[in-house]
Amino acid sequence: MVAPTDALTSRTGLTYRRAGAGQPVVLVHGYLGGSGQWDAEIAHFSDRFDVIAPDLPGFAGAAHLPPANRISTFAGAVGDLLGDLGLSAVRLLGHSMGGMVVQELAAARPDLVDKLILYGTGPLGLMPDRFETLQMSRDRIRADGVAQTIRRIGATWFREGQQATGFEIVAQLGAQASEQAAYAGLDAMSTWDGRSQLVRLVMPTLVLWGDGDQSYRWPQVESLWRGLPEASLAVIPGTAHAAHLEKPRLFHAVLEDFL
Repeated sequence: MVAPTDALTSRTGLTYRRAGAGQPVVLVHGYLGGSGQWDAEIAHFSDRFDVIAPDLPGFAGAAHLPPANRISTFAGAVGDLLGDLGLSAVRLLGHSMGGMVVQELAAARPDLVDKLILYGTGPLGLMPDRFETLQMSRDRIRADGVAQTIRRIGATWFREGQQATGFEIVAQLGAQASEQAAYAGLDAMSTWDGRSQLVRLVMPTLVLWGDGDQSYRWPQVESLWRGLPEASLAVIPGTAHAAHLEKPRLFHAVLEDFL
């Protein structure tokens, strides 16, 4: 078994964390995230599952790779990793921008995905009613830099803001991204629209949402839930965009029920 804190590198150069054995469960982080945000999930589930958490190109441990400015490029990188590892029929979770990535991958390669978990995400990359527009995020990166931007944005992911348990995890991971990668990720989201492909995601899907999420409001989440052929909905009360860090025991219980 590989400890969840050990970083591995695929043949394509993508870094990832892995632990456990059994049915593969793949955890895909979002914008300015990283595989390190899943350490608690790797530790919790690795006694029953083969848990794999990649760093998306340009972020965290994969900050050395060229950044991607399209969701399809991120999805291709995750698909290549699964191929390198010889995996199929995985249970695939995507958070935030990572939820767009896994929707794209599942639509392109449904043979790879046994079950899908769409967590704190939606079918439209522009994120209507986000706490700020994507253009405003671009402007603030230019003015403040990446490290300060992730602290400001990351504070909105928690009900308790910067005082929340788990805030420093996301702040440290996000600061590892280059400015180029931060801009490219915003470009990737702003040009992505997955609404037309929802009907192709026929695998069992869990839509998972924190009721205080300021990035993905209820209309986006409801459109996923109602637009997918075989979807169930779970709402974690008293959390925002980082429910897995705010209420990990409840988050794990919901995942266990679905997995």
